[in-house]
Parts: sequence; C-alpha cells; structure tokens
Amino acid sequence: MKRMNKIFGRAICLAAVMGMGFSLVSCGGKKADAKGTVRFLNFKPEVADIYQELAAAYEKETGVKVVVETAANNSYEQTLVSKMATKEAPTLFQINGPRGYANWKDYCQDLSGTELYKHLADKSLAITSGSGVYGIPYVVEGYGIIYNKALTDKYFALASKAVSYSSMDEINNFAKLKEVVEDMQKNAKELGIDGVFASTSLKAGEDWRWQTHLANLPVYYEFKNGNVDLASDATKKISFSYGKNFQNILDLYLNNSTVDRKSVGTKTVTDSMAEFALEKCVMVQNGNWAWGQIAGVSGNKVLAENVKYLPIYTGASGEESQGLCIGTENFYCINSQASEKDQKATADFIYWLYSSATGKDYVTNKLGFIAPFDTFSDSERPTDPLAVEISNWMAKDGITSVAWNFTLFPSQKFKDDFGGALLKYAQGTKTWDEVAAQVVDSWAKESSAN
Repeated sequence: MKRMNKIFGRAICLAAVMGMGFSLVSCGGKKADAKGTVRFLNFKPEVADIYQELAAAYEKETGVKVVVETAANNSYEQTLVSKMATKEAPTLFQINGPRGYANWKDYCQDLSGTELYKHLADKSLAITSGSGVYGIPYVVEGYGIIYNKALTDKYFALASKAVSYSSMDEINNFAKLKEVVEDMQKNAKELGIDGVFASTSLKAGEDWRWQTHLANLPVYYEFKNGNVDLASDATKKISFSYGKNFQNILDLYLNNSTVDRKSVGTKTVTDSMAEFALEKCVMVQNGNWAWGQIAGVSGNKVLAENVKYLPIYTGASGEESQGLCIGTENFYCINSQASEKDQKATADFIYWLYSSATGKDYVTNKLGFIAPFDTFSDSERPTDPLAVEISNWMAKDGITSVAWNFTLFPSQKFKDDFGGALLKYAQGTKTWDEVAAQVVDSWAKESSAN
C-alpha cells in the first residue's frame, strides 16, 4: 500500500509523552484545544446503532465529540482507504492482524504507553513490531461445535445406544466424536431430530463457517507443527498437509445432517441456526455470537443452560488437549497522521470504554463483547451461555486454544473459491484430491498477487 501521507502532506513529530500514554505536540505550532474529536470507523454494521448510543453517552459525560461511521458489509478495507484520503480521516480504526498491520503501518501509532494496553490481560494478543505496539485487541471471540446438552443427555440415556460413553465430557478427539455422532444419527427418530448436525450452509456468501473458520484448523496445525514464523513469507505457501483432517470433520457434518449433502448449496447460516434452535438437530458449528441468533428464533426450544461447546476435532495428533478456536481479528489502531489532540482524545475514549462503569456496561451488555482486559470483574463479563463457555474453555488446565490463523489467508477470492470447491465436493462433482490441489495452488497464486 502506498504511503498516504503524501496525500495529507502533513508532518507530525513526537515532542512529549503524557496523559494516557502519549500526547503529541504539533510541529506546525498550531495551538491545540483542550479537547479533540474522536472519529471511529466501525467494522460491524450489526452494532452500528449501539455505537451511536455510546458516542452520545461519552459526549454527555466528557464533552468530547465521537463521530461514528460504519462501513457496509465486506467493504471495510476499501472504505478505510477512501476515508483516510479525506480531511475527516478516522482517528480510530481497526486492522485484522499481522497482514492488516503490514498494509497500514504508516498510520498506526505506537500504543505501548497507553492505559488500555497496560490493562490488556494477555499482551501476546497485541500486534507488535520491535518494541512498539500498533494494534490492541478489543474483543476476543471463539467458535467450535455448539451442542444442546438436553439432547445429548437424552441420547446417552438411551438403552439402544451403542457407545460406552455417558456424557459429552468424555469426548475429546475425532474418533470418539465420530462414534457418538454416527450412533446418534441412527437413533434420530427416537431423539426426535432430523439429523445430528444442522445443515452445512454452502450457498455462496453463506459458506464462511467452512472456507474460513473450519479451514483454520488444518492451517493452524500445519503452521504450528512446521514451526512457521507467521510474520514471514513462509506463510505464502501451504502444503495443506492436514487437508484429510478437514475432510474428516466436513464429511461428518455432511453425512449426519438434517439435509442431504447435495442440497447444501441452497442453505444459509440462518437456516442452520434455526434448525438448532428448533431442536431439529443436536449440534452446529458456529461462534459465541450465535447465541443471539438462537435465542431470537421464533419458537426457540433451547434453554440457555443447555447450550455448550465442544472443540472441532479433526483427528490431528494430540488433539485431546485442543480447545476452542479463540482469537480476534479486531484490533484498535490510532491514526498516527491525526492531530495530537485527536490522538489523545481517541486514546482517552477507548480506555474509558473499557474501564468506566458506563463503558463496560456497553461492552458487556449491549455490544456483547468478551473483553480481554483486566479492568473487568467476573460480574462485569458477558453472561450469555456461549460467552461463558468461551471463558470456561480458556480457563481449563492442560487445554490449548486454537489460534486464529485465518487472518493470514491470502485473499477473499481464495476463500470464495475454496467455498465453491467445497460445494462441488459435497454434491459429488469434485473429488477431495481436486479440492486439496486447488487449495494449494490458489493459496500460492493469491499470496503472490498481494
């Protein structure tokens, strides 16, 4: 990405460090007001109204103006490029990880001295370069296999069950999961379900749970066991050596589902979540954000206390110690090209959001974030069942969460093409070997193009 400071023609120098970790004094000699303006480019359209409320609350409490603009779905990067070329460029924006930082490093202020960074519970989550900190995660999320404990308990109580297990707590690898799922499918009528898993949504635009989230598993294991430096060019090629593990779990989803695998091209995420909510199935792969979808379905039958998580087991060696896929692609960055007063105002705002009573109430109860900061007590954290499950899995002894390596996927085109190949595989018009070969070739091609 070309340096946009040529567009701005603005020179800024670091003259003093104070307040919330830093305060910049203009080299041009312009007198700074006591209060600046915060301009936030929001990534999530679904919470745009909440951010507007929050901005009004902050201005009422502090007198500082917060302007919130929201990018449309799948248009954040191009919107950010456009906004950065204006006089009203955002002072607060976000990147999705190391690749995002590489694109925007000329606009990322060092946040190592900010109060928000000081209170980041796990500082390894931050985006760093040398001694500098350029992106602070503001929410962690997780995903895995959501299951309805009421239905799994019903299954384990069946006299006709063919497995020796008595609860989901005993399921800690793919072999055990496959054994339970296939026997549960055989008992579908007795359980009152259409299938064990909700429909696999492979309609174009609805396939992100597979071409991104599920695909993270083989990439994670390949990079981890290959000791790949995630900040290096070694990530520009993959061998897809854990592709068969991906196939293992995908086939389990497709073959033990509410619908025939040839019809998944018409299914959406909304369809699958409704199937889970109406107890037409026992399990569904999704993230902690899914509780709102489940609870919001008209006629929902699933009680909050019965919503549980299981890791996505694929048959990888040592997966008995594998946890959920937990991470983030949401990192706050402060625009280093903004004025000193706006930078400080922005740093003050994000610390207020995660430290004040008002801000934390918005974070937990309205935005529904699992915040990675030690400013939150247990009683101030989200109480919805999937958020609680994320916290519980993170706290389990001997369990290692799966990192979100999908932020290193080379492009949206790679993911979309992967999704299209998965649909053909599900429908029987493409072999798995052909899918795997496409993944390897497409990854290399798209990486070289970026």
